Amino acid sequence: MSNRDYANRKPAKGRAKSTRRKGKAPAPRRFPLLLLLVTLSLVGGFGYFLWSINNSADTPQTVVVEQPKKTVVKKDPNDLPPKPKEEWTYQQALENKKVEVDIPDAEKTKPARPYQMQCGSFRTQSQAEEMKAVIAFQGLTANIRKVKGTTGDWYKVSLGPFDRKREVERKRHTLQRAGINGCIILFWEG
Repeated sequence: MSNRDYANRKPAKGRAKSTRRKGKAPAPRRFPLLLLLVTLSLVGGFGYFLWSINNSADTPQTVVVEQPKKTVVKKDPNDLPPKPKEEWTYQQALENKKVEVDIPDAEKTKPARPYQMQCGSFRTQSQAEEMKAVIAFQGLTANIRKVKGTTGDWYKVSLGPFDRKREVERKRHTLQRAGINGCIILFWEG
């Protein structure tokens, strides 16, 4: 198989040559005058249409029917009723009013189940102590609880209890900045 260079190939003798003459520039293109006239007429017609429908919705359409000895004016059934006059009375009604707010007691607003945050569950107490130390370097106090599971004893590292979820979220973001991810928020179990 032969490789041919089609990019630099010169036309063979006897083949058709280009129709353009050498040394002469192509003829300049004329400005499309007809296209310009059609465009201007369409734009002008659209502008006239918009001008003609301007404010046509504001004028009521009435039909005058002349009968012998009597002129009757009938309104168009598609006309809208006139706009109602806006009246605001709440400003005068609220001038001398007082608002009373009941502030609930702090004991009633305290959540029934406060929050806690668990940051790890380990097989050995030494691993739990390491996690507790890392948390202590962030200025937080953690607790270690020993829990009996189906597969043996577990040491859970947790923080809390917290009254509001916002506090727990703030502490979790502090730990995430320190590289401790995976802390979960739970309800306090007592």
